[in-house]
Amino acid sequence: MTKIVVPTLGESVSEATVAQWLKKEGEAVKADEPIVELETDKVTLEVGAPADGVIATIIIGEGETVEVGAELGEVGEGSGSAPANDEKKADEEKSEKKSESKAADNAAATKTNDVSENMQPDHKNEGEAKTSPAVRKMINDNNLDVNQIKGTGKDGRITKEDVKKAIDSGSAAPAAKSSSAPAKPSAPREVGEREERVRMTKLRQVIATRLKEAQNSAAMLTTFNEVDMQPIMDLRKQYQDAFVKKHGIKLGFMSFFVKAAINALKEFPAVNAEIDGTDIIYKNYYNIGVAVSTPQGLVVPVIRDADQKSMAEIEKEIVDLGTRARDGKLSMDEMTGGTYTITNGGVFGSMMSTPILNAPQSAILGMHNIVKRPVVDEKTGEIVVRPMMYLAQSYDHRIIDGRESVGSLLRIKNAIEDPSRLVLDV
Repeated sequence: MTKIVVPTLGESVSEATVAQWLKKEGEAVKADEPIVELETDKVTLEVGAPADGVIATIIIGEGETVEVGAELGEVGEGSGSAPANDEKKADEEKSEKKSESKAADNAAATKTNDVSENMQPDHKNEGEAKTSPAVRKMINDNNLDVNQIKGTGKDGRITKEDVKKAIDSGSAAPAAKSSSAPAKPSAPREVGEREERVRMTKLRQVIATRLKEAQNSAAMLTTFNEVDMQPIMDLRKQYQDAFVKKHGIKLGFMSFFVKAAINALKEFPAVNAEIDGTDIIYKNYYNIGVAVSTPQGLVVPVIRDADQKSMAEIEKEIVDLGTRARDGKLSMDEMTGGTYTITNGGVFGSMMSTPILNAPQSAILGMHNIVKRPVVDEKTGEIVVRPMMYLAQSYDHRIIDGRESVGSLLRIKNAIEDPSRLVLDV
């Protein structure tokens, strides 16, 4: 037997939660083939099989917490084909018996219920047995056919993510509706479990703890401004094709904000600093964190030395980090060491918010949705319609004064409204 053990998880990380077993007992595996997913407070990682063979024993079940070096299970010798065949045969026999029993029940039901058939409520869809109340509501609200949604959860259960994918892809056709038959009486409300208790993931627990700690420890304050996005939108429209042709990636908004923030941080170094006990640590480098929403929770991968990278390099890194964040493929190093964070609630339609600090950082910039609003043109004095965005910068008032916070946010605003400042560094 070869033991399956918890590998080293990274600096300062000593435990993880077993998120999902990718293989079952009796299944054949190849060396280094992913067999179990572990979830830490920062990333989700896969543990590979230590050798060729068969999953002989699973010691630690899903949802349990383990420490580095703990034994998760064992891999034994064999191909795993015999158990699989035996299991398949047993399933077939079980299915045959179930079909025979169901046929007998249907025959009996037909004899006794012919007269009152139309007075009975519809039988519960078999697929609903594999959903939670919250998921069933989501399916019903979107008028989907539960039988056309493939469940990826344990024992084939349909999860919220499965429903979202079905909605996005249009793979689950709307449930059939009768156009001529008279409506049947509403069935009594289902009596059963009306609440669903789900264990918080390790990542979600840490997010909750750190955000609350940031509120409790920092003297947090937020300053606001608004920015005219028309110059950036015109610039993107003018150079988008050439940019894509040369760099192989689209020019987005985020790289402009990263560059604008760096210019502001250079002018106001306290915004890029952090408190350590009774000391203030000023950072002479600019590692910009970009918040990414994932199914597991909010994560903040870091663009290191962003001041030394071009717009194209920043755009490519943002896309790469965002994709791997949603797939749970980020490493520990890619999520630590940030000096300043940018979060974009506008992608979800947020008009304005007060972002919480990403401790131990002392400031965070919040972007929001772009809305056309009437504003006064400062040059002509006329009222014009412009695509406007509200900006919010939360900061730790213990080391950042109002002059520095307001001044740095104004610096970002000016750079976005006049992108030539980013080139001239003025």
